[in-house]
Amino acid sequence: MAVAVTDAAGARRVSARQFVRLKLRVMGNNFRGQSWRIALFVLGAFGGLWLATVGFFLFAAPGLGGSDRYASVVAALGGGLLVLGWLLLPLIFFGVDETLDPARFALLPLSRRTLVTGLFAAALVSVPAVAVLLASTGLILTAGLLGGWPAALTQAVGVLAGLLLCVAAARAVTSAFATMLRSRRVRDLAAVLLAGAAALIAPVQLAAAAALRDADWDRLVSVAAMIGWTPLGAPWTVGIDVAQGRVWAAPVKLLITTLTMVALLAWWSRSLESAMVGMANSGRAPARPEATGTAVTQLFPRALGWLPRDRFGALVAREARYWWRDARRRANLITLAVVGLFLPVMLNLGGGGVPNSSPVLVNLSMIFVGVLATATLANQFGFDGSAYAAHVVADVPGTVELRARMAAFSLYVLPLVVVISVVLALLLGKPGWVGLTAGSLLATYGAGLAVNTLLSVLGAYSLPETSNPFALNSGAGVARSFLGILSMLASAVAVIPMVAAAALLGDVWLWLALPVGAAYGLGAALLGAYLAGDVLDRRQPELLATVTPRR
Repeated sequence: MAVAVTDAAGARRVSARQFVRLKLRVMGNNFRGQSWRIALFVLGAFGGLWLATVGFFLFAAPGLGGSDRYASVVAALGGGLLVLGWLLLPLIFFGVDETLDPARFALLPLSRRTLVTGLFAAALVSVPAVAVLLASTGLILTAGLLGGWPAALTQAVGVLAGLLLCVAAARAVTSAFATMLRSRRVRDLAAVLLAGAAALIAPVQLAAAAALRDADWDRLVSVAAMIGWTPLGAPWTVGIDVAQGRVWAAPVKLLITTLTMVALLAWWSRSLESAMVGMANSGRAPARPEATGTAVTQLFPRALGWLPRDRFGALVAREARYWWRDARRRANLITLAVVGLFLPVMLNLGGGGVPNSSPVLVNLSMIFVGVLATATLANQFGFDGSAYAAHVVADVPGTVELRARMAAFSLYVLPLVVVISVVLALLLGKPGWVGLTAGSLLATYGAGLAVNTLLSVLGAYSLPETSNPFALNSGAGVARSFLGILSMLASAVAVIPMVAAAALLGDVWLWLALPVGAAYGLGAALLGAYLAGDVLDRRQPELLATVTPRR
């Protein structure tokens, strides 16, 4: 990684070390005067250290227990999950750190090899990379205990190769997706696919847990041996092979890992250059049809013609358009639709598809969906970025601003609430429970709106201005995770009275759930908009500075 290359001018040598120093300097500048960023970074570092400790003991368990048989199973399956996690999680949940945005280097005389090598080295300087490195050292301990220092040394090389493979895979996939997502049709298709992948994570976990309970360990060893010869498991099992007497397998598996990593870096290199060029080669933009009508008519589409022609109506129309046209917002809506329909069915249908007829469980599942539905609003101002300056200049009242944002979001979510409530009640064979499902969901949705509007004012963070929709600024991944967890916990606490009513009132609650839940949700949303609006009026300049990306 320290190989230096000469730039196009030939006057100065640029090495990967300079990219690492540049990333550290940019991170330091981003943290300057931002105590909340420092706190989130420290929190993320402690979270990464905790996960690394857990992973270390899981990987070291076969060696500490002297279990030579299961060492290859843990190494192959655990290492394969690490690689898959680096492939999928940046796309679905956490994004990828773009402290050094490749587009910034487009006009500099740097060769493709220099740029790829430098950005690859800079990507290794991150909390996830350090956490994976610390966790996978448990494999070194296992190999050393089972096969001595030759196995431990070989596994140390494999661990480093595995870490490089994880980073290369994440960068190649996210960069390639960012290039493909320039097409709106591809963006929509990708949003559906990624939302489906996110929805399948929970059932896959449940299926995996059930499979482990009834697993045939002899067959599992065979499966792990096969995975060990794929790029997913090859780097993590080289030391175990040496410990078990298969010394010849180590160089072959390292060669597999190296070839895979070279292929990924080549793929990243091609998509990276395309991302830097941007839309230069995308062809001539299609001609737009001539606009008809006044500016007000164009702002209010026909479907929203019933909105009042005032500041509130204009804000609702604007937000409704953005929720449909912004790829990041639209992906959240698709994820909500997939998860909101799938999870309640999975939670309320027992083994063999037998419906569970517990009103309390149905209530809890609806609460989970309602909490999840509003979590995306925890950083709703971050989607606006510097465009929020127009609202500050126009001196939009905070309460009007937040109520309009709630109304625009509800235009998409409330019909989904009706669909989820009806579908779940029919699948349970309880059509009379539509009021229970809808009331619980409306109450949680309203409480979630109240909680997340306040969080969006106090805990907003900026999103980078880049062609990569998966990119996040330094510390933003931790902020996104922390805000999501805080949002769901606070929203769940806010609807405890609904859970208590379902448990205490019994069948009476089936009749009261819909009116009480609707009133509870509406009252909570209006109260939240009023309280958070007062805070927004005082924090407009600070909020604008927070969500404006730093160049």
